[in-house]
Amino acid sequence: MSDRYCVFGHPVGHSRSPQIHAAFAEQTGQALSYQAIEAPLDDFAGAWRDFVAAGGRGANVTVPFKEDAWRLADALSPRARRAGAVNTLLLDEDGGLHGDTTDGVGLVSDLRAHAAPLEGARILVLGAGGAVRGVLEPLLASGPARLVIANRTAGKARQLAEDFADLGAITGDGFDGITGPFDLVINGTSASLAGDLPPLPDALFAEGGLAYDMMYGAEPTVYLRWAAERGARTVDGLGMLIEQAAESFWLWRGVRPDTAAVRERLRRSL
Repeated sequence: MSDRYCVFGHPVGHSRSPQIHAAFAEQTGQALSYQAIEAPLDDFAGAWRDFVAAGGRGANVTVPFKEDAWRLADALSPRARRAGAVNTLLLDEDGGLHGDTTDGVGLVSDLRAHAAPLEGARILVLGAGGAVRGVLEPLLASGPARLVIANRTAGKARQLAEDFADLGAITGDGFDGITGPFDLVINGTSASLAGDLPPLPDALFAEGGLAYDMMYGAEPTVYLRWAAERGARTVDGLGMLIEQAAESFWLWRGVRPDTAAVRERLRRSL
């Protein structure tokens, strides 16, 4: 009988994770099954216990349960403790529950795959919610000259920057305080889902700058279209999804899948 894994979310029917992990398992010869489970909003812990009782060994966790998973874990990785969220759960041999977050590693891996400017770069991150908090540590570890967080609520951006100030040159401000140009601008807001765009200055990108959106779809997001019109190179978040999944797969199975082939297959299916 193969080991069982899943992704928990609400809703979760749209998730590409079962497709991604099935491809990883096929590629690496790992015997496992992976499904999407819609957990009740008020009982994530119960859904996890039911899954374990049915033979579950580990899980990915997406919105809105990442903080629930963080509280549920018996032990947290340093990066998960700092992020305040967990997107990967793993049972050890003694039944202890380990929580980790692979979002930031996934983002930086995808940025490197696209030759994004990181070391010595000027980086702007849009948004100050959980998605952004979860990627700041690996971004700062990549060695930018400075990292700026911009958010509609300036105080939230400043507080987030203060929380990570020991890791590098990081500041926070409101959207009206943005002063470019930047080598890399990452959209970590949910505005793309609503077809919305944060209020951004036209002179945002340095020459050869890269615009990255954590969201993805069959068509470019409104942010990426806006950035392309201003001369930026553009990348969406599909690769981040695949790279964070590969990191989870490695934590569970001790095997690193080749993400390039899966990226091409998934892009064709959008």
